[in-house]
Amino acid sequence: MITLFDRASRPLIKRILKTYVRPYTGWVVQAMIWMVVGAAMSAVFASLIQPVLDDILINHKRHLVVPVAAGLFICFVLRGVSGYLNTVLMNKTGQHIVSDIQNDVFSHLMTLDVGYFHKNASGTLLSRITADTGVMRMAVAEGLTNLGKNSLTLVLLIGVMFWRDWGLALAVFVIFPITAVFISKLGKRLRKVSTRTQESIGLMSALLTQTFQGIRQVKAYGREDFEARRMEGKFDDVRDLNIKNVKIGTLNTPVNEILAGLCMCGLVLYGAQQSRLGHLSPGELMSFITAFLLSYEPMKKIAKVNNTLQIGLGAASRVFEVLDTQARIPTTGGEKPPITVYDVAFENVEFSYTGDDDRALNGLSFNVQPGQVTALVGPSGGGKSTVLNLLLRFYDPQSGNIKVGGHDIRSLDPSYLRAQMALVSQDITIFDDTALANIAYGRGGASEIEIMQAAKAAHAHEFITGLPDGYNTRLGENGVALSGGQRQRIALARAFLKNAPILLLDEATSALDAESEALVQESLNALQKGRTTLVIAHRLSTILHADNILLVERGRVAEQGNHANLLAKGGLYAALYARNQIAA
Repeated sequence: MITLFDRASRPLIKRILKTYVRPYTGWVVQAMIWMVVGAAMSAVFASLIQPVLDDILINHKRHLVVPVAAGLFICFVLRGVSGYLNTVLMNKTGQHIVSDIQNDVFSHLMTLDVGYFHKNASGTLLSRITADTGVMRMAVAEGLTNLGKNSLTLVLLIGVMFWRDWGLALAVFVIFPITAVFISKLGKRLRKVSTRTQESIGLMSALLTQTFQGIRQVKAYGREDFEARRMEGKFDDVRDLNIKNVKIGTLNTPVNEILAGLCMCGLVLYGAQQSRLGHLSPGELMSFITAFLLSYEPMKKIAKVNNTLQIGLGAASRVFEVLDTQARIPTTGGEKPPITVYDVAFENVEFSYTGDDDRALNGLSFNVQPGQVTALVGPSGGGKSTVLNLLLRFYDPQSGNIKVGGHDIRSLDPSYLRAQMALVSQDITIFDDTALANIAYGRGGASEIEIMQAAKAAHAHEFITGLPDGYNTRLGENGVALSGGQRQRIALARAFLKNAPILLLDEATSALDAESEALVQESLNALQKGRTTLVIAHRLSTILHADNILLVERGRVAEQGNHANLLAKGGLYAALYARNQIAA
């Protein structure tokens, strides 16, 4: 029991009780009432053994048979009913608590910046919400259900033992401190191993998620055996740690049995001597032994609950680690000024993803005029996609300023800032939902008519109506049943529906065939009208008519102008064009 209240455990237990158990105080109080009833009935049962032996079996007091028998029956009925109600109420409380924790963890994750998700694999985060909270559920349910009940039962039964023979009770009571110290040391080891186990489960989940998401690549490159061997190692790690958990967690069983055996041996020897001398009646001795045997069971359960709680507290520390993570870039908070002119300006922006000298942008400066199309081109790794990441404020630069409509974006409410922009990239996310819901993701609360108009503008209406259930057809995970062009047009429909004044296009046609590109490009041309557009592209068809082209190299603007001017300069842009790195 000591480990339940050691310095490492107290803050976690206090936080769980204060934040998550307190709202369900009513249920906990009801459960505790039934807990007291159940514990009291165990003590009553042990006490009734004395009149059964002394008064009924030895002294043949027939008038006590019915009352004592009825008392035993009522005792068992109340134990059964109280045990059922206590268990149901405590498990109900535990389920609600874990559901609240899962909601809090997921809601908090939604407030964290993109950088956090880039540093933490999705499988690992999934493990925190499912596996870790599942372990916490078991710990909370068992802890609330069994810890109080068994502790109270143990105290009452010890009271019965002291009532029957305080000297004998003191001798027997020596085993409880010994057992408590042993459980304490065992619990500390168990928590360390359980934390490692949950971490291994997180790594396993992360690898599984990556493999399932990349199954096409796995198949295409014949890496099935490699992935199977790699997962085998992760499975084996989890297996070995779980075995270690069992070995440590069940060590208390042989120790408790040995100590209990010694006590029983002493009880029989001492009790027989006291009974022969007339200091203890057979009924009193049997009542004492019954109380001891009944107390041994809750003592074992407390040890088991301690193991479960230590594992749960290890999981809780990992869950609270997520909850305590502060977002570098908040989701809300900041100014929401009216913006009438939607220009974009980068002023001497310096940025590194790792925070060291390996910079993605090195003093980048440029202006995007309102209502014009500006294209970013250049070698891979030059910093083009970083520009969009910073403009959307997925990250903040180490130095320099980024302005939209003359306002520094760091002073703006991030949600308000992102509401001014629509992003269409080559990496399209299609949710396992209907076509209607996927397009509606662009703007919450849009009507079905508005959604269909957006689909028509994106040239998606025709193929959607050809699906088995039309707009109500589920598109599968990541739109598995759609072609690349169809997925792209769903993304464009989202952008049309959002109707934001700033449009960001990140290689929006790079993976399309000629026919699909023609349809998508037609949609893009319509989408760009009247909007401030920033385009990242390699295909000439996408940037040929751009008002301004910025060639970005090593995080700086190396050349600037329109297509004809840049070709005439004969610089890097012309060289890339000549090497087909800007393709027609």
